[in-house]
Amino acid sequence: MARACLSLGSNLSPELNLRSAIAELRARFGQVRLSRVYRTRAVGFDGGDFLNAAAVVETDLEPEALDAWLHALEDAHGRDRGGPRFGDRTLDVDLVLYDDRIVEGPGHLRVPRDELRHAFVLRPLAEIAPDFVEPRSGDTLARLWVQSPERDVEMTPVAGFDAA
Repeated sequence: MARACLSLGSNLSPELNLRSAIAELRARFGQVRLSRVYRTRAVGFDGGDFLNAAAVVETDLEPEALDAWLHALEDAHGRDRGGPRFGDRTLDVDLVLYDDRIVEGPGHLRVPRDELRHAFVLRPLAEIAPDFVEPRSGDTLARLWVQSPERDVEMTPVAGFDAA
């Protein structure tokens, strides 16, 4: 079994879509370690605020198969891939880290994922997997967060969000 770190986000019916996605992750992978949910501003476009979280799952799927499963999960939640790269999302679930592996392809699959540099991905992951090592730098997620130039980005924990 491999350990995979995921980033979750939504800004279209975000509470509904995140709750549903988390339930699907639990149905497929069993126990899911989940971060707090944060409200963040859209990055890369002018849009509504996102709700973002991170999850760690144990999986028997290889990175390519896990990525395909996550895409199917997004599609089931109405994800529109026909628009601009940066835009509103019903659901965005990305494979950010997969054990100590570096994966380049097929297609757009990249692990570690470049978005790890953003606070909305790094902070929640560092919260639930501080000792997980990012394989390119050799640094832990906790250390990457301490060194992050985005430490001051506004991220508001969502009160009353019950992901269970």
